[in-house]
Amino acid sequence: MSLLAPTPPPYDALEWQTKPLAERARMVCQAWAIQGYGTPLGAFALYAFKVVFYIGAWIWFCRTTPGLGSVRHFTEWCLSPVAFQKAILWSMLFEGLGLGCGSGPLTGRYFPPVGGFLYFLRPGTTKLPLFRGVPVFGGRTRTLLDVALYLAWIIVMFLTLRSQTIEREPLIAIVSLVLILGVTDRTLFLAMRGEHYWTTCVVFLFAGNWIAGAKAVQLALWFFAGFSKLNHHFPAVVCVMTSNSPFTRFAFIRKLMYRAYPDDLRPSTLAVWLAHAGTAFELGVPIVMLLTPLGHAPLLGIILMLMLHTYITSNVPMGVPIEWNFMVVYGGFALFWANPGVSLMDLGSLPLALFLIVMLLAIPLLGNLFPERLSFLLSMRYYAGNWAYGVWLFKRDAHKKLAKMTMSAPWVEDQLAMFYDKKTAVGLFGKVMAFRMMHLHGRGLMELIPKAVERFEDYDYMEGEVVAGLVLGWNFGEGHLHREELLQSVQSQCGFEEGEVRCVFVESQPLFQKTLSWRIFDAKAGQLAQGKLDIDKLRERQPWQAA
Repeated sequence: MSLLAPTPPPYDALEWQTKPLAERARMVCQAWAIQGYGTPLGAFALYAFKVVFYIGAWIWFCRTTPGLGSVRHFTEWCLSPVAFQKAILWSMLFEGLGLGCGSGPLTGRYFPPVGGFLYFLRPGTTKLPLFRGVPVFGGRTRTLLDVALYLAWIIVMFLTLRSQTIEREPLIAIVSLVLILGVTDRTLFLAMRGEHYWTTCVVFLFAGNWIAGAKAVQLALWFFAGFSKLNHHFPAVVCVMTSNSPFTRFAFIRKLMYRAYPDDLRPSTLAVWLAHAGTAFELGVPIVMLLTPLGHAPLLGIILMLMLHTYITSNVPMGVPIEWNFMVVYGGFALFWANPGVSLMDLGSLPLALFLIVMLLAIPLLGNLFPERLSFLLSMRYYAGNWAYGVWLFKRDAHKKLAKMTMSAPWVEDQLAMFYDKKTAVGLFGKVMAFRMMHLHGRGLMELIPKAVERFEDYDYMEGEVVAGLVLGWNFGEGHLHREELLQSVQSQCGFEEGEVRCVFVESQPLFQKTLSWRIFDAKAGQLAQGKLDIDKLRERQPWQAA
């Protein structure tokens, strides 16, 4: 088998495409349980190469600082403060260029494999301003000024990374530019992982001892990643990841994740316990780090951290936040192992402490209580399975009207046509439907899609994430980027007729509640319906079962 050939589904993909919704959902979900996405082996090699490039470029940037950058003496300098600062800045640049999360075939990007800078440097591309309609920055499309600001950020980042030390003046410029860019297009602030990298840059700028502040950021990342999994969503995530992992390719292992394959694809007892263990690890790492006596190396915390992130990375999860996981592991060593004597109390700045309380405590808590108001990234609800999402249904050939927009890439099937025949392309990309329906929140689609369209067979199913990737230049599980505001922007540029585009928007489950809010929109007619899904009822359904 060619390294570029995906695993074919156990059915004729073109025939599958003509079947009713329930039958199509059952077939594709049963295929995912055993095959996952069917990703070609060559795609995993691409991601491995990207990690090598990510680490190699960081080493190259470190070489401009005296005493850093020598591969031969790597262990002597790799955990130094300046090396960590450059790792944070390079990670922000890497993500802001579109090279990290949301790139490559595991996010529906085939050619080109990235959006990012290829999109953000083009006037006329679509954006989501923080304050729509305000002068200068509030337009729907990118202006020359927007492009100039993004280019200025790239230049300042590169020059700072190539400098001998990290000085105050360029940090002020970086922190300010990221804020301004986030106002012009909130997509950019999320793409640059503002909740992590930008917040840490603010710590570099204002802390008396920035290592204390950087520790606080990292502890919050771990804690709220675990906190957000205190619900019934994560066991389904374990199932979906295991079925897709390149290291669990044996059918018998994958079947263990389900109650009774192929007829009952709800999480098995084993999957539930694995989910509980993962949650305990993510909550346990920051707790152990905090409880380790000051001045003592947190050996147990480091071991737990390595076990946690090795498991996540080895699964190569959809969205592929691989480099981010490497950065978090590196941060565990550079901040906690190399500086065990630094306490959070050493921050040395009351205003910065208040800022961190807002960014690392208040916003994540609000994001869990009121998820419709905040990004899951700002809420630090990483890979919990409890995400807002959207499904866009295009009537046959209606998607061709998207050509009126300046997009980051062609329609996905047109991208795949560069590599595969139609049957292979449909079989591969059709698995995206299974990815959504296999999650707990996706089981409501069998109830919602018939409310949105009369005949599902007349429509093409498209994940909102993939639409965002095409239309906004970036996507990484952020359902708020492809809801009503983006639909209105797309409609203003494309002019769809009523019934040509229908969207199902489902919100995350709020903390202490047992429902998911949903809305159905038509691109031209506006909102058609809304309601709530009961979590307990979803838990009892198969992915292909209606209410």
